[in-house]
Order: sequence, then C-alpha cells, then structure tokens
Amino acid sequence: MMAVLSDGAAPVRAGRPATEEAMPATALRRPAAPAPPPAPLTGRARLVPLGVGALVLVLYVWWSLLQWHRWEVPSWDLGIFTQLAKSYAGGHGPVVHLKGHGANLLGDHFHPILVLLGPLYALFPSALTLLVLQDVLVAVSAAALTGFAVRGLGPAPGAALGLAYGLSFGLQAAVAVQFHEVAFALPLLVLALGCLVERRWTPAALWAAPVALVKEDLGVTVAVLGLVLAWRAHREADGDRGPVLLGLGLAVWGLAWSVLVIAVVLPALSPDGRFAYADRLDLAAAAADPVAALVSLVVPGQKALTWLALLATGVVLALRSPLALVALPTLAWRMLSPNHGYWGTGWHYSAVLMPVVLLALLDAVLRLRHGRLHRLARAAPALALAVALLLLPGRPLADLADPAAYRPDPRAPAKEAVLAAVPRGASVATDLTLIHHLVPRAEVHWLGTEGDPAPEYVVVDRLGATWGGSPPGDVAGYARERYGSQYTVVRDEDHLVLVRRRD
Repeated sequence: MMAVLSDGAAPVRAGRPATEEAMPATALRRPAAPAPPPAPLTGRARLVPLGVGALVLVLYVWWSLLQWHRWEVPSWDLGIFTQLAKSYAGGHGPVVHLKGHGANLLGDHFHPILVLLGPLYALFPSALTLLVLQDVLVAVSAAALTGFAVRGLGPAPGAALGLAYGLSFGLQAAVAVQFHEVAFALPLLVLALGCLVERRWTPAALWAAPVALVKEDLGVTVAVLGLVLAWRAHREADGDRGPVLLGLGLAVWGLAWSVLVIAVVLPALSPDGRFAYADRLDLAAAAADPVAALVSLVVPGQKALTWLALLATGVVLALRSPLALVALPTLAWRMLSPNHGYWGTGWHYSAVLMPVVLLALLDAVLRLRHGRLHRLARAAPALALAVALLLLPGRPLADLADPAAYRPDPRAPAKEAVLAAVPRGASVATDLTLIHHLVPRAEVHWLGTEGDPAPEYVVVDRLGATWGGSPPGDVAGYARERYGSQYTVVRDEDHLVLVRRRD
C-alpha cells in the first residue's frame, strides 16, 4: 500500500519510508506522487510562528532604537534611502541629492520595489521609519520560515529553526548597518523557497518573481531558483510538465531582467552612461583563468571564514539540498570581486543568504530524517540554533545585554541644537554625523560631491568618521573655497560646526 508523507518526502511502502537514504535506485528514478496541500497549523502550533516572529521583532526594534539613541551612523546609506523615500512620498520620483544634485538613484542600483517606501514615509517622515520597517520585514520572514518548519518538523524543532534564522549572523549584520533594499527580498525568498520545499510550484514561482525587482543582481538568484524548481518538478511532479515549464519561465524572467537592467537600464539612467559597479566583477578574467577564479573564491582567509560561517549556519547538512544552489550567484559575485568589503560576514551582503541556507537545511532534514543520517537530521534544528547562539557574542544583539550600550551620546544636546538651527526646507551640505536626522527636514547634499550648488548651510563634525583625522579647522573658509560663496559661523560647539551662506 502506498502513501505520501505530509511533508512532501518520497513515497513509503508497507510503512517503511523510502527516502534517498533507503530507496532502491530504481525507485529513485520514478516520479514521486504529488504532495497534498500542507495542512494548516492548528492549536498551539499556530502560535509558534507568531511567537518567533514577535520575539525577533522585539529584539531588532529594541536594537534599532538603541542604535538611534546612540546617534550611530555606520554609513550614508540610511540617509540615501531616507531621501529616496522622501522623494517618492513627495511625488518627485527617485531623486537623491546625496548622490549628486538631482541624481536619479535608479541609475546607481535598480530597486523599483522601493517605491513602496513612499506611502509609509508620508505617514512617518523619519529615517527611523526605515529602520523599523527593516526590522518588521526580518520578523515577517522569520515567522514565515518558522511556519514552514513547524508544518514539516513539529513545534519544537520548527521553533528552533526559526530562531536560528532570526538570530543568524547575516540578519544581525544587515540590521546593524541600517536599512538596505535587500530587506524586501527576505520575506519573498522565504515564501518562495518554503513553497518549493512543500512542492507548491506555482506559489513558489509567484513569490520568487518579484525578488528580481529588489536589486539588479537578484534576477540571477531568481533564475537559479527557477532552474531548481524546474529540476525538482521534473523529478517529483508525477509527469506534469506544467511546473517544469513554470520553473524554466521563472529562470528566463530572472536572467533576462538582470541582463536588461545591467546592460541597458542602469547605463541609461547613470550620469556617466555606464553601470557604476561594473568594475566590481571581471567575468572575462574569471573565464580566462578558471583555476585562479576557483582559488579566489576561498582565498584570502576572510572569504574562507564567510564560507565556514555559512556551512555552520546550515549545519553542513544544508548542502544535501539542491536549494543551496540558490546561494551561488550572490556568493560568486562577492568572492570574485576585488572589493574586500564584500568578502566578510559584516554589512548586509549575507542577508539574502540566510533564507537560502536555513530553508535548504529544512529541505535536507525532511529528506534525510528517516534514512542513515536520521539522527543528525533530527538534531539539525537544535544544532542550527546552537550555532546562532555561539556566534552571538560580539555581534549586534549582544549589545542588548551590555550596560555600556545604553549610555547616551554626550554630544546629543549639541547635535539637537544644530538640527534646531537649520530651518525646514533649507539646503544643507553635511558629513556623516547628522545626515540621517537632517534629511527629513532639509534638502541635503553630501559635502564631498563635486558640482553641487552652494548650499544655504554647511554642517561639519570635526570628530566625525568622514574626516579620518584631517577635518577643516576653518569651516567657513572651507565652505567658501568649496562653493565660491561667503559663509558665517552660526554654531560651534562640541566640535560640531554650522555655517550659513551670506547672500
């Protein structure tokens, strides 16, 4: 008598599971029976995804508020995306003066999905809005992943896998460096990959397709996901060619989108007529010397540490799932790039890998938990959570237990005074320190951009990271030389200097 496991694993005969670890080779070649729709969660099991999502949301919002309280500015990126949201909210399109006066941000990176920021920013006009939004997107993805895991494994292992994802190093790093567009990819990837694990081909494709709208490189990720879907459907869709064609169509969509955007759209919208990041990856050189390219994937050691962190996050067992292939496009462009900032575990570059690694692990556990590796498979969710907790010291969320992290910025009154002295709607050129707080109230330019018009105000922090030890002593003189207009000092307190243009 034949039956089908509710998690979408292979058929069983006479009560004995026939997984890849136990089935004879002839059975492996036969298409699997179609999986029934996943049963909805009932009883207390329904609360597990909500609980994990709520906990992840509280932790990350808490951390973001703490970071905001400390006036931390890791980079100008939050200022850029806040200015984009402000421009969309005002109906002005993707105009971001921080990248150059009147610059179209879609000529830098192509992320049309960020038009969704406009209505939210119109309701809550603050850079903090984007931080909280990112935290919400992370939490939603954690709840969704937990739901897939609970359906397949049960409440306790499902919760462990969901928490392993929510606390993963890639998500912590992304939240720490503040908002980036890839936050929108997280719930979409979780839903697409989770549906793929459950062999729900059409929802998987529908959730995956808009990932290409998040950033230009993610179309290639969508293409690989489509190929994995087609391959899985060919093996498991019981002769139905529809899902195979659906996966191939998704692959064509993703690859075509990335090629079109990188080769045509971005150069057309860029002020210098080329893709601004074309020098970050030399595919011709990699093809000319593939051996050197393979070596460069793991050398120097910073790259190897990233690979090790990913393997540990997936308890190595994630490699037993073809879903792990979806991580390859992101890993390839990062590791082949000469830019060392892409190689490590910091910044936001590993965020999109976390859904892939943890859902590949779920897929592997479902397939192997009745075979020779059943003990490792059944322990994998707990091991994944243990890895996340072991990697926690020294990472952002560890700050929540550090009393020193709650000390207020001693220069906060001076910073607030500078903000209050800048009239709303004024044009301001600034360095990093107050950039996030100035964008909602003023037309903000970056102090280092050539060709900008003379602003009404200039803000300089002599202790700021922008200057690297060589800040201007005479800020009014510096502004005069840079913009060709006369400026007078308005405030000079705690190394924060505000000067105003004399018309």
